[in-house]
Amino acid sequence: MNRVLGALVALLAGVCILSLGMGAVAIPPDRIASILAARVGLDLGVGFEPHESITLLLVRAPRVVLGVLVGGALGVAGAALQGLFRNPLADPALIGVSSGAALAALAITVFGSALALPTRFALPIAAFLGGLAAVVLVYRIATVGGETSTATMLLAGIAVNAVAAAATGLFVFASNDQELRDFIFWTMGGLGGVTWAAIGAGAPLLILGVVPAFFLARPLNALLLGTSEALHLGVDVDRVKRRVVGLSALTVGAGVALAGIIGFVGLVTPHLVRLLAGPDHRIVLPGAALLGAALLVGADLLARLVVSPAELPVGVVTALVGGPFFLWLVVRDRRRLPVGGGP
Repeated sequence: MNRVLGALVALLAGVCILSLGMGAVAIPPDRIASILAARVGLDLGVGFEPHESITLLLVRAPRVVLGVLVGGALGVAGAALQGLFRNPLADPALIGVSSGAALAALAITVFGSALALPTRFALPIAAFLGGLAAVVLVYRIATVGGETSTATMLLAGIAVNAVAAAATGLFVFASNDQELRDFIFWTMGGLGGVTWAAIGAGAPLLILGVVPAFFLARPLNALLLGTSEALHLGVDVDRVKRRVVGLSALTVGAGVALAGIIGFVGLVTPHLVRLLAGPDHRIVLPGAALLGAALLVGADLLARLVVSPAELPVGVVTALVGGPFFLWLVVRDRRRLPVGGGP
């Protein structure tokens, strides 16, 4: 295994152990291992209290699993989009995928009961369709004659975000106080209160979006040379574009349905992996998945501990990390950013 990927696996394992053990009820690593082993019928000879088992299995373990799934999916989606557009500023949130998914998920939340829809399954599917509609719209607007303008894409993403925010405002206006409070916390992202049943409903969509993306590493490497060069190498560029857009919408939509809007993970993690291991997508894609998972699980741990016994929305923590990083990217690359609407 590549040394960078090996280090990221170790980082993710360490963050997960810390997140499982730290909190109002401290659980040492040996007791964590003993509780998990007991679930599969093994006795490690380390005793534990019943409340430790309940806290670990019903509260912390679902949060960690959700953080790994959503963080990994956001990292892969960001890496694939940045590879497709050949721009490190591309991010699912910046081009409207998250806003479209959030709007569709909110519509199902408001109208799902009236339409007698099974919310557990309708929510991730609606979020996927909302994210897909947003990214297809942005992609169509930004593509002229087979060439996709990065500047137009970002501007179209801003417009889609604004329209989605306005439509969301209509739902908020019609909400009562409790619905408004719940909605505001949901839009700031969070892993709290998740159940194994919710993970079971959304995890298949996340896995279906992440696993096929790893097989796009070679075509994305070819696209780094340019569209014409990729065509000469035998890459079906249009097919690759459709797959990246569809898989990104699938993963981000399911992630938004499960954890709300969590920005900047898809922006920060691919760039950090490229700094560590270079631009090869055979490393960047799995590296972004591992680092995205570690970042989100670590952010959730900070969100639980910083203002304990209260809890910060995890999206606030990721924004505090990703916002300054995004500004650094803009300042560093400002001389290379297009100013005349070119690709």
